[in-house]
Order: sequence, then structure tokens, then C-alpha cells
Amino acid sequence: MKISNIHIENGVLLAPMEDVTDIPFRLICKRLGADILYTEFVNSEGLIRLNERTHKKMMFLEEERPIAIQIYGGEIPSMEGAAKLAESMNPDFIDINCGCWVKNVALRGAGAGLLRDLPKMEKIAKTVVNATRLPVTLKTRLGWDSESIRILEVAKMCEDSGIQALTVHCRTRKQGHRGEVDWTWINRLKDTVSIPIIANGDITRPEHAKFLFDEMGADAVMIGRGAIENPWIFGEIKEYIATGIIPEPATPVQRIQLCIDHVRLAAEYKGERKGVIEMRKHYSGYLRGMKNAAKVRAELMQWIELDPVVERLHGYIEEQYEYAV
Repeated sequence: MKISNIHIENGVLLAPMEDVTDIPFRLICKRLGADILYTEFVNSEGLIRLNERTHKKMMFLEEERPIAIQIYGGEIPSMEGAAKLAESMNPDFIDINCGCWVKNVALRGAGAGLLRDLPKMEKIAKTVVNATRLPVTLKTRLGWDSESIRILEVAKMCEDSGIQALTVHCRTRKQGHRGEVDWTWINRLKDTVSIPIIANGDITRPEHAKFLFDEMGADAVMIGRGAIENPWIFGEIKEYIATGIIPEPATPVQRIQLCIDHVRLAAEYKGERKGVIEMRKHYSGYLRGMKNAAKVRAELMQWIELDPVVERLHGYIEEQYEYAV
């Protein structure tokens, strides 16, 4: 896959996820093999109004490169302004969110809501492309619902508008994260346009990625929710493609140790109190399926200081050895 001067074969990308893909989580995924990172999706209206919290979502570290800032919105002037502000942060490229399915985005004409107004989506794509010197990509879904799948038309429109790569979550907006994902559209898209096609949606195992590369012709795969429960998936996919052997999953001890690393990063980059509190949403992913996990999570949720969290997690590592006896 080639986007401007970024050239990655069989790329494994971290999806932009609201309240998830902040700097600490992105660093974890980068160190475990993610090829390209994306920020949380950034509201264009908040950016042009110089909202501090919104602006902070665009911040990243040099070690995270290559990285994209993803912007969303339903108003053309706002998206133009947001593109210019995103460019000022000097990411490697800008991504347009035309796939968010949640009501307060899609029903306001942004995200996947643009699938109901393709002329407006086209105007936004062209406006953002023309507003920045950076490469621009776009992420969307198959269509609004099963009766209005227009992804092939969208792909041609994106290519003609100067979009340099298209990511497709292979569900409709109506499906949200439910129901079957239809990866066969990736193959049809590859026959329709020449820009890179990135597959997204329910890629949770190395075999899924290999199928998309080998059988569907995907140029890259993008991992979202699968990375929350298993940040090792990036490296697992690469190992499987290189060797044909499915890697062993991370052990409970490895999962807890990574959780410790993550909470330390959260405290470092967000401040101790904020970092520890915001880390709470990740505990269920790291500790899922472990003995007494619910009890340990409940204990971890009590604290707003780093030291007792780390101490309890170290204790939980010792308990894993006791459980194994």
C-alpha cells in the first residue's frame, strides 16, 4: 500500500476510536507492531471554535509516525478549516470520517450520515483535499442500510476527488457493530478503483487478515475493537503471514504486565489522576477471562493514584502463578 511517501506491504493499521486511541494506547499498539496509527476522530466544529479539549485530540509524538489525524463533520466550511488546523500539527496524512454510525454523529449529517448525501460527501472530500498539502484518505461503510449500498459509487467518487486511500468497514450504518460483516466487497472494490483499499470490521484473528490479503486483495487491514482486547494482534498477524503458524496468545502474566505498562503511560501523558481514571475502561479487555478478574477490576476502580494500581496488578501476577500450581 502506498500513500504519498508511505509504502507498507500488508499493512496492519490501528483504527481511530473515540475515547480509546489516545497517545498511551497508540504507543502500546505501535510497540506491538501497528504500522499506521490514527488519532481519535476530531470534531471539525470544535476545532474551528478552538476548543482546547478537541485540539488536544490531535496531539501525537514523533515515535508514533506514520500517523493520521481523523476529522469529521457535516459542514463544508468547518471541514475546510479543520483540515488546515490538522495540517498545522504536521501529521503524515489526514483521514475523513464518513463511517461513524452513532446517532449523535450520523443523524446530524456527519460520519456515516454522509452516505445519505453523496454529493455533499463528494464536496467535503474535494474541499479537504484542496485545503491541505498533505495526503487525504477517507473511511466509510458499505451504505446507510442494506437497501442503499453504494460503496462502489463512493469509491469511484473518492478516487476522482483526490482521496489517496479508502478504508471500508464492511457493514452498513444500520448494522452498527452487529450482524455479519461482508468482506467480499473488498474484492469488488479492488476491481473498481486503483487507490488502496483498507479492510475494516471484525478482524480479530490472524487468519482473518490473511484471508483479506490473499483472497480479497486488501492492501491493508485496520484493527479496531479487536485491538482493545488483544493489542498483540498486530504482531500476531505479521508473524502468521511470515511463517504460516498461528502465534500462541498472550499469557495472563503478559496481559497483566502490559496493563501495568499502559497505566504508567496513561499517568505519564495525562497526569496521574486523569490517567488512572481514564485507564479504567481498559481493565476488562486486559483481564478478560482470568480467574477472579471481576474482583480485581472492582478493586482497581477504587483508586485514583498510580502506586496502588500497579501494586495490585503486580499482586495479581503473583496470583497467576498460584493458580497454575
